[in-house]
Amino acid sequence: MKSLDVKLARIVADRSCSDFILADAKDADMAYGLSAPGQSPEHYGSEATFRTLDEYRQIIREVVAQGLVDIVLMSVSTSEVLTLRERIFDVASITPAIRANDTTDIWLAGSNMRYSSDPSSPFRTASLDHAMCGKFRCLPEERKLGADLGLYSVTYNNNTELDRYALNEYKAFRLEAEEKGFRHFLEVFSPNVNNADTPKNIGKFVGDHIVRTLAGVPSRGRPVFLKIPYYGPAAMEALARYDSSLVVGILGGSAGTTFDAFQMLWEARKYGARVALYGRKINNAEHQLSFIYYLRAIADGNILPEEATRAYHADLRRLGVPSRRTLEDDLKATETSSSYSGVDVAKKAYSTPGISHRVSSGAANSTQPNAANEPDFSQMTAAEKVQYHLERWKRIIG
Repeated sequence: MKSLDVKLARIVADRSCSDFILADAKDADMAYGLSAPGQSPEHYGSEATFRTLDEYRQIIREVVAQGLVDIVLMSVSTSEVLTLRERIFDVASITPAIRANDTTDIWLAGSNMRYSSDPSSPFRTASLDHAMCGKFRCLPEERKLGADLGLYSVTYNNNTELDRYALNEYKAFRLEAEEKGFRHFLEVFSPNVNNADTPKNIGKFVGDHIVRTLAGVPSRGRPVFLKIPYYGPAAMEALARYDSSLVVGILGGSAGTTFDAFQMLWEARKYGARVALYGRKINNAEHQLSFIYYLRAIADGNILPEEATRAYHADLRRLGVPSRRTLEDDLKATETSSSYSGVDVAKKAYSTPGISHRVSSGAANSTQPNAANEPDFSQMTAAEKVQYHLERWKRIIG
């Protein structure tokens, strides 16, 4: 039984449950070129040194062995290696997923690309049969050999012809997916061009379009959950409370500071999100397994963002891994992008006037132990929490 299926069932049955779905998005090769696997540890100064694809896939193996995320999102080619050939997900609670389409606004390979500045247009490299069984036409009994879950992405730009085209392509995908027993989750980006037609309230625009898009879709064809930028408490609450059968998740966006990543997850969870898919935030971390460990602790309500940032830096020191920022700088909130290209129409999308994004010490009562063998974090000092997580992490990685 996969943790994703267990958690989805519980969330839909009881929206007040504490379950939270965490995904590692390792599908960057569908968007970027040679830089997709991320910066190599041997990267110095301005040298453009990146990991290899083999190294990228090795990190996925380590993430699956760690077992703290619920989904790993990959390209079809990577899933073929890890899901179909090596079968690393067979004995794991983690669900493999593939990026089912690659709209033009994520065509970001090379330094002189211009696709992301043009209005998004639908495109699908991936074949569902290739994802499910590794060949163009699967026999019915072969469809469970590979991945049966994928991400489908739509970008609305408030343009009748372009948005109609995008919706028709999504409809065709939904019908094929339903016919083949392929599940999907729906990613909706902010408009990727800024002009006179761009709505002023992007969060409301995206929420309204999601509701309208799915109103004519029965349960068999619906996404199992949503993936959207985090536009702040009001937009999240409005969408999360609208339909109890709709599970809302956030995308991570650009890297930013460690505190940014942890705080966004904590706040989105507080206001109704039940899923988080982090790609660049995880891939740009100095030590990805430790970073994921604290994402899971925050998602499960066991630690607060500031405390997690401090504990993460303590992990880095103990592991001998250099940090890219000082702890003081890494505790700062910075402006990050929610788009693939790094140019946001909805700039600082998750920053809402009048809402403090730094967790005060008074929020400590929101942390509750998630398992019987967990200590009561609300009764521990910050130093005790850090020491506890250091010892637990030491047991995990040796």
